Order: sequence, then structure tokens, then C-alpha cells
Amino acid sequence: MSNANPAQRPACLPEHLQTLFEQRRAAFVQALLGAGLPASFEAPPSLPAVWAASDFVAESCRRYPAAFLALLDSGRLSRPATREDLAAAVDAAVADAGPDEAAFMSQLRRVRHLELVRIAWRDLAGDACLSEVLAELSWLAEACIEAALRFAETALDERYGHPCDEDGRRVRLCVLGLGKLGGGELNFSSDIDLIFAYAAGGDTQGAKPLDRQQYFIRLGQRLIKLLTAQTADGFVYRVDLRLRAFGDSGPLAMSCAATEDYYQTHGREWERYALIKARVVAGDAAAGKALLRNLRPFVYRRYLDYGVFQALREMKDLINQEAARRGKGHDVKLSPGGIREVEFIGQAFQLIRGGRDAGLQLRGIRDVLARLVERDLLPAWAEAQLQAAYAFLRGVENRLQMTADQQTHALPDDEPGRARLAWSMGYTEWPAFRTELSGHMRRVHEHFEQVFATPQAVDESDASGRRLLHAWRRGAPDELLGALADAGYAQPQEAAAHLQTLRTSNACRSLSETGRARLDHLIPLLVRAVAAQARPEAVLERVLGVIQTIARRSVYLALLVESPLALSQLVKLCAASPWIARQLGRLPLLLDELLDPRSLYTPPDRAALADELADALRDIEPDDLEGVMDRLRQFKETQVLRVAAADVTGVLPLMRVSDQLTWIAEVILERVVCVARDSLAARHGEPRLHNGDAAGFGIVGYGKLGGIELGYGSDLDVVFLYYSDAGSMSTDGERPLDAAVFFARLAQRIVHMLTAYTPAGLLYEVDMRLRPSGAAGLLVSSLQAYATYQQTQAWTWEHQALVRARFIAGTPGVGDAFGAVRAATLARARDLPALRREVREMRERMWRELGSADPQRFDLKKDPGGIADIEFLVQYSVLAHAHAHPELLRYTDNIRILDTLSSAGLLGAGEAAFLADAFRTLRDHIHALTLQAEPAVVDAADYATLRNEIGRLWRQHLNDND
Repeated sequence: MSNANPAQRPACLPEHLQTLFEQRRAAFVQALLGAGLPASFEAPPSLPAVWAASDFVAESCRRYPAAFLALLDSGRLSRPATREDLAAAVDAAVADAGPDEAAFMSQLRRVRHLELVRIAWRDLAGDACLSEVLAELSWLAEACIEAALRFAETALDERYGHPCDEDGRRVRLCVLGLGKLGGGELNFSSDIDLIFAYAAGGDTQGAKPLDRQQYFIRLGQRLIKLLTAQTADGFVYRVDLRLRAFGDSGPLAMSCAATEDYYQTHGREWERYALIKARVVAGDAAAGKALLRNLRPFVYRRYLDYGVFQALREMKDLINQEAARRGKGHDVKLSPGGIREVEFIGQAFQLIRGGRDAGLQLRGIRDVLARLVERDLLPAWAEAQLQAAYAFLRGVENRLQMTADQQTHALPDDEPGRARLAWSMGYTEWPAFRTELSGHMRRVHEHFEQVFATPQAVDESDASGRRLLHAWRRGAPDELLGALADAGYAQPQEAAAHLQTLRTSNACRSLSETGRARLDHLIPLLVRAVAAQARPEAVLERVLGVIQTIARRSVYLALLVESPLALSQLVKLCAASPWIARQLGRLPLLLDELLDPRSLYTPPDRAALADELADALRDIEPDDLEGVMDRLRQFKETQVLRVAAADVTGVLPLMRVSDQLTWIAEVILERVVCVARDSLAARHGEPRLHNGDAAGFGIVGYGKLGGIELGYGSDLDVVFLYYSDAGSMSTDGERPLDAAVFFARLAQRIVHMLTAYTPAGLLYEVDMRLRPSGAAGLLVSSLQAYATYQQTQAWTWEHQALVRARFIAGTPGVGDAFGAVRAATLARARDLPALRREVREMRERMWRELGSADPQRFDLKKDPGGIADIEFLVQYSVLAHAHAHPELLRYTDNIRILDTLSSAGLLGAGEAAFLADAFRTLRDHIHALTLQAEPAVVDAADYATLRNEIGRLWRQHLNDND
């Protein structure tokens, strides 16, 4: 409920409130008699409590006794109202006014009074929850604004006509509500923040035509008058238009295009905050929704915007200064721990993360807090405290304003006022209420301080830190060398040179004032953090390379300033891997991942990866191919960073590294197939089998993808297959295609989605040379053609490749059919001498063409005694023995095939174990070299013993012994 404990409120009024109630009852009876109505009426049990708590309700009943009795008789005090109920009530009230402006204004004010009485009554009686109260207050405002807008339009039509679009349809004013009205959380006696806009249209068509902007300005002026003018019946709402483009100096109404241009060109941080809750509340809903959709990139940046923290700190400081100037020391809205701080907490997360997570693009603060818990951005206990505090504070706010329908948030100073407020909130005494209120506000302010804590800075008592800060700002070489030496750099000249490179870079010289301030703040912190690393000069060069790349987007500098954890993780990862450093510089969005080491060093399993990808794409429209492609690339790079971070810190063993990288590719390919096929089918329909089912399509992975052995930067070896009935087959859409053409286009679209460069980079390089007939063959093959090729035309090396091939994504039936073709092909009995010769000759050719020219160097993959020798030996063994040992076809990865060869007695247990260990060792070294941005070539002497043993086993199994 919106009050604390309405059910526990004493049944009898306190003496001073009982006296007040009796006075009001007597005044109401006199009003009844004065209106010629019976002096007796059936009063609801809640009447004493409501009249004692609210001067406004009691006075409204006295002024309009007949209307109050009608409200009692209607039963509306016992049930909530819907948006439609309130719109109907307002429309009915003003229906008889006709063109008479005075009559319209009177009726609109009276219906507003009556509905506020009803809403306040249900709240004060404890019959309405906070959600109902806030929603009904907002719906009432919407209904009043819409009614006033229609009246104003009619009044202007008679003289000026109205503007129309090119199709002759009326162009209406679009009224946007901001603040609590936009959020559907209007308080009882609130002003309403509005913005007026309009879609394109021509001049008016009346007797005295007006330019469309002048028309809408006059319309806005008339609307404001209808709502704000003080008459004998009061006013409807105070209207605040200062949030419009250019503020008080801007035109009252602007076109949607001009409004959009203003925010994109001149918009300030506080205007982003203001637009979070913007919503169409009256007029042209379609134009308003389109405008808000176009403004979304201004409000919600597509990167994590940690610059928001400083902007909101400054905004809160200004609010605090204004509150202090006005003497608002006990203000439930603006004081520390008040309503505004709850809103700032939720909206900070929205502005920071809303561009990356559309699920945070909500208007109501309570919904935002709940969503933050779902996103693991706010602990559940903190959200519970904030929700409880917000409900309590909004209850206090409404009761303060229900007293006299005045816009106040200040606690009363007088004893009767305090006693009445405490009693209306369910407390018998002011101290108990004040203790509860203070507890809520203290907890809110604690959470606020935690979220908005002043960022890390050089301690003024730290002489070394201050020296470093001043040296960087002044660019004094000698002073900088001394400061770096003090900070712990053994080679301060080298470190100073790296800093000077950053200082003189184009990125640094072109920084805005804000960016420069953020960089100046960051550099001393970064230099000190790097100093603790081994070889800090080399690490500093890597980290500054990242900083130089991201500097133009200074929000990332703000992220590192605001988050000591993110800065420490950046330094740690750059120290561990120059490859990771390059990745972070190439795609700054990855810096977001540094904020949560729990997820950074714990890559998700395959099922969780699929779930995360689905979440990442949930807010992308299905037909937004560019958006999908960008999000896929961001997802891939994020997940690969997690794997690399866990790898360099020793969290993941070798086999898990390849598993993780392969799973990432698998879930991406699954989604790419679905997106590409859905988009193609939307245009051409689906190719159908004779039984009506959609024809199947799938991707088969070869090489490292098929063998579950992907490394960092591996390309994808794939083959595209489809299944169709005998005979021709076409799609069933409005623009039909032959099935073969449909699947060829599908494969082309998939390749495009994987290989096209976007602002987020490349997804994967794709190699399709292992398809039937290689580069000369069709891009996609039917299963029948694929099976025929494998049985009659494929070379031995193609069957070797088939050993590692497996179904990856697409229609499961295609996967089953491929598995059958693979098994039939690999299980053929073979001429072993010929097989040995062909495998050996292919490998020897690779040694000659791809091996190292320098005998002192060893290519871990391609040279004799390297990974390829083990792979060829395994593939030979499968081709040689699968006809007698079908269990060899179960797996596609070398490690498990080696284990199966050992179990089948085809390799000695010691041989299999040695080859498996050697394979792991070589792959592990390749991964490590990749993360150090080094080629997979090492000193030959380091692996001489291992290479000799691999060579012995190679000769033992593959030399021609016949």
C-alpha cells in the first residue's frame, strides 16, 4: 500500500483531528442545505480519516456537494479506475461546453477536482496501492491534456484551418510528457513537463492561413492557457516547458526533424537524463513514437557510458545547492536520501548500459530497479531497500500534497501538521514516523553514495603521486623522469618516451576539454598501477597503446577512472598478453568486460553461450541484418576475450580453451543459419519436400572446427549441404526460386554475415575449399551429390579431412544424413600400401612447401615432428582400420581418436598417450604464442627430443613396409 500501515491506524481520530473533522462535517452539512440537498447522507466509514487528513478533499466536497454525493452513489470510491474510465469521465464532463472556452475550462477543472478527490480518498483510506495511485494520476493528466488539445484545435480551426500532410490528412500536435508524467508516476499536485513537436506538413487551409510552425505555436499557447489559467474553479496543471529544445529561448513547438537535429547537435547530458521518461501523452502518437525512436541513440549510447556518473554528480550538486538556497532541509524529494536519489541510481544504470541492453530502456523507476536485479547489476537486498524507501517516500509526498493540493515536498514544521502527517501514514506519534522516514532516507543515501562515489584520484598527501600528476600535466621531461623513477620504473627514460608518444599523438591533441580532463585524471593512476608489474616499461607501452586508441571516445577513459577494478584488470591483461591488448584497443567495447572479473575469468558453457547470444540479439529487429551482424561480432569478441583472460591466468586447461572457442563458433553459426534462412524465406518462401516439410540445410565443419580444436583467430572450414526430393523443387513464396538457387543464396548470405567487415570488425574468415571439387565446385551441394562425390571422386586427402568433419548447424535431418555418408565413406576397406603412400606423399609435399626454411627454427604445426604429423598419423589410422573398427568414427578430435585407437589395440597405450601429450603440448604452446602476438615458430632445439619420437612413430606406421 502507498501508506505505511493504513490497516493499523487507530480507529478513532486523535483529539485535535477529531475536532477538525467535526468542523468540516458541520461545514459540509451547511453546504448541503445551501444547495437544497438533504442534510443527512450515508457516509462511508473512511470519511473521518480522509477529511481529517486532507483539507483539499474536505474543501472540494464542501464546494461541490452534489458532485460528491454522486461520487458516493456511483461506487467508484470502492474500485480503481482504468485509463479508459478516466478518459471517458473527462470527455463526458466537457461534452456540454461546446465552443464556450469559459465553460470548457470550468468543466475541465471540476472533473479534475472530482477525480483527484476520488484518487486521494482511496489512497488515504488505504484502499489503493501506490501503483494504482500513480497510474491514475498520470492517466487523469493525459485525459485532461488530450481534451484541452482537441478543444484548442477546434478553436483554431474556425479561424485558421489546420495543416495537412501530402495525403490530405490532418497533422496534429504531438505532446510529449517527461518527468513523472512520462514515467507514469505523477504525484498528486505536480506540474507537468511537456515538449511540443509536430510532423512535417503544409500551411493551414483556413480563412487566415498560417505557417505550420506558427500554427503549432499558437495551438501550444492555447493549450497551455486551458490548462494553467487560474479561474474561480482553480487550474488544471502547472505546465513546465523549459525542457524543450533551447529551453526558454527556444520556440514553443518545433518540427520532429528540427527537434531531432537539436538533440543530436546541441544535446547536453542532463537532456539525456530528462528524455529517459519521455512519452507521448496526447496528440499525434505515431509521430511522437517515431521521434522518440530516432532520439534513442542520443539518450542511450551503444557503448557503456561511464561519463554519466560525473554528469549526474554535477547535476545532483546543483540540485543540492538550489535546495540549500531555498532552505529545503527536510525535503523528501531533494534532500539526501530523497526520491531524486532513488531515481538517479536507477537512471544512471540506464544511461550507462541502456544502449547495450534495451531491456533497461524503461520509464518507471520501480521497473528499472527490478530489472537491475535481473541483470545482476544491483543486489536483491539493495533493490528491496530502495523499493521500500521509494514507496514510503512517494506515500509521504502524496500525503503532503493531498493536504492542500499544493506542490510541496517539505515536512511540516508545526506540531499539528506533523501529527496529521504521521497519523495519515499509520503512526500515532511523530517521532516514530520520523525514525522510519530517516531510516529509509539514510539507506537510500548510502546506496547513492556507493553508486556515485567520487572516482579514484591521486591522494593529495602522496607527494610522489602529486609529482607524477603535475609532471604529466606540464609535460616537463626532467620532472617526469624523476616522478617515474619515484613510482618504481627502472628505465624511466623508456617509460617517459611512451608517455610522450601518447601526449603528441593526434588522438591526444584532438581531445575535447572533457576528454583532456579525463585523460589527465587517468594517467597518474595508470602509471602507478603499471609500476607494480614485471617489466613495467613494456606493459606501459601496451596499455598506452590501448589508451591512444580509445581516447577519442573519452567515456572509456571515464570508465577506467570511475572503476579501479576495470583499470587493474586492464593492466593485468595487457601485462599477460599483447594480443589481448591489441584486441582491447581494436574493439573498445571489450573494456566493458573488465568491470566484472567473475564473468571475465569464467567463460560460460555451451548452453549458457547460446542463452547469452539469444539475450544479446533479443532487442534487435529480425530484419535489421546490420544490427544482427554487429551484435554477433561484439558477442564473439567478448566471449573470446573471456577465454583468453581465463587462459593467460591459468584458469582454463588447454582442452577447455579449444572447447570454448569451438562452442562460440557453433552457437554463432546456429544463429547465422536461422537469421539468414528466415530473411531469405520472408522474401521467397521455403522450398518444400513432397510431404510438405521444409527442405533441410546444414553446415558441416572441417579442420579445427570439426575437430573441436579451434584456436585464437582460427578460420572456419565449412561445407554447405541441403536435402531435397528427387526432381525439381521450388520455394512456396510470392517470388519463388528453384531450391538449388535458394540454398546457393542462403550459403552466400551466411558467408556474407560471417566475413563482411562492419564497424565491429570481422566475424570469421571462412574457407570453403574442402567442398566437392574444391574452389571449382558449387558453393552448396545436395546430399545426394555430396555422397556420390565422396564415394566416387574424392581424393584420399579429402577422406583424411572427412575424419575431422562433423555436423555443426542447420536441420538435424541433414546432420543425420551427413553422418551416414561420412560413416559409409570412411568405413571402406582400403589398399593399405596405397593409402600409406598417398598419405605420406601429401605430408612430404607439405614439408617441402610449407615447412621452415631455417633448420634452427621449428614450426610447431607444419614442420616434421609437428602437429600436422600427429594429425596425419591419426587420419591414416582411421582410414586404415575403420572398416573393422567402426568405433573409430565416433569422434572427430585427435585426442579421443587416439584413445579409441589405443582401446582397439591399434596403437600401443604408451604410444597413444605420448602422441596425445605431445599434441596437447604443441597446441598449448601455439595458444600461448598467439596470446603473445608471436608466430608458432620456436627454437628447434627446444623440441628436438619430442620431434624425434614423433618422427619415429611416423616412420613406424607410415613407411612402406611391403
